[in-house]
Amino acid sequence: MIFIGIALLVAAGLAIAVGADAGSLVGLTQDQAGHALPLLLVLIVVFAGVFSRRRPAAELLTGLALWIGIFAVAITGFAYRDDIMNVANRVYGELSPGQPVVDRKTGIVSFQRGLGGHFEVSARINGAKVPLIFDTGASAMVLTASDARKAGIDTSRLTFDTPVSTANGTGRAAVVYLDRIDIGGIVRRNVRTYIAQDHALDTSLLGMTFLETLSRYSVTKDSLELSN
Repeated sequence: MIFIGIALLVAAGLAIAVGADAGSLVGLTQDQAGHALPLLLVLIVVFAGVFSRRRPAAELLTGLALWIGIFAVAITGFAYRDDIMNVANRVYGELSPGQPVVDRKTGIVSFQRGLGGHFEVSARINGAKVPLIFDTGASAMVLTASDARKAGIDTSRLTFDTPVSTANGTGRAAVVYLDRIDIGGIVRRNVRTYIAQDHALDTSLLGMTFLETLSRYSVTKDSLELSN
């Protein structure tokens, strides 16, 4: 009972310090300490159950050390959650080329180079998931006819009167303006885009009409970075 009383006093003191804007507390900011408070209260309940029963001193000390370790790991994980998420995202990006890796601190969206040597970019166009190939040589966004239909564009009503050069040769495309394109949280609207005729293009392209709206984009050996 004495332990429970002391623990409750500690929790109350922490709550008062947070509410009084006491600044940094045991290495945590005010917001972090405020979020840690519920975890502390849960641990108090757990400790109350442990100490309410008669157990050998060695077993009590072992249990106490275990819970202190768990609490320390939880607090450390919470304090460094952004860094941990960034590492996890980078690992995910290596295993899944084309999936955006978002740095929560800088907002930079990055992609890993695929096995084919290209940067595949997973985008959401009008809510539909569409894979794009990064191509600075494309003066505009270009969608295949099938990807355009996936994005809700009725290609039967389009006029294919714009000559374009593709990997399959010269073809014709229709000009549209995309309602919405989202790449890793970077959202643009009314982006001028070419819709290629059926079978004129193998893959859709992330071209300059999107890239020129960014504050920065850069390519290193194996990484593509986009900045809003």
